[in-house]
Amino acid sequence: MNAFRMVETQHTAATMRLVDSADEQTLLEQMLDDAKPPLPPHAKGLHYLLAAPFRYRSPTGSRFRGTQMTCLWYGADDPFCACAEIAYWRQRFLLDSAGLVAQQLSTEHSMYEAVVSGRALDLLSLPWSQAEAQWTHPSNYTATQKLGALVQDTGDVAWIRYASVRAPGHTCAAVFDPRSLAMVTPEGRYEQWHCHTTRDRVTLSNGRVRFDF
Repeated sequence: MNAFRMVETQHTAATMRLVDSADEQTLLEQMLDDAKPPLPPHAKGLHYLLAAPFRYRSPTGSRFRGTQMTCLWYGADDPFCACAEIAYWRQRFLLDSAGLVAQQLSTEHSMYEAVVSGRALDLLSLPWSQAEAQWTHPSNYTATQKLGALVQDTGDVAWIRYASVRAPGHTCAAVFDPRSLAMVTPEGRYEQWHCHTTRDRVTLSNGRVRFDF
């Protein structure tokens, strides 16, 4: 499937404030990259936006990733679904932070498209769809993380196709093997989105389309 993903646009602006020239910024970006965890062998040579999730671990789990696993690449079947996923996590971030819950957050994001291929486990098909209630629980990831651990341990499946919980009727991809990803969006042509988050609403807009959640 073709899948869309949004990432927060911040690294260039963040380092630009610390340097006086383009050469210095390039050097600083290289120093920062050298300090990051190494890429797994299968992700080397991949576009940096596709490879980045596979180098990190997070104390917070996701739908198919437990806290002991490296991060996965998640994508959505269209821009609306990608925005719905971002909106959920941005509001979770605000509501879970006592110092931010009454604030308004504005962030910039880049959206790009990739193609996902390789052997997949399709939770929308039988026999997997019989356990739909476990795969689509809004907050309990126990069953999905167990499944994700099995997929990662066996290494026989490259990605999981599943129903989006944040955008019903849409599908998402959870990618375990970076070799199953290829960039579709040309370099430097990422679509820019603005996200405005409050405790009651998240709005995402690219200047032409606006989604409210």
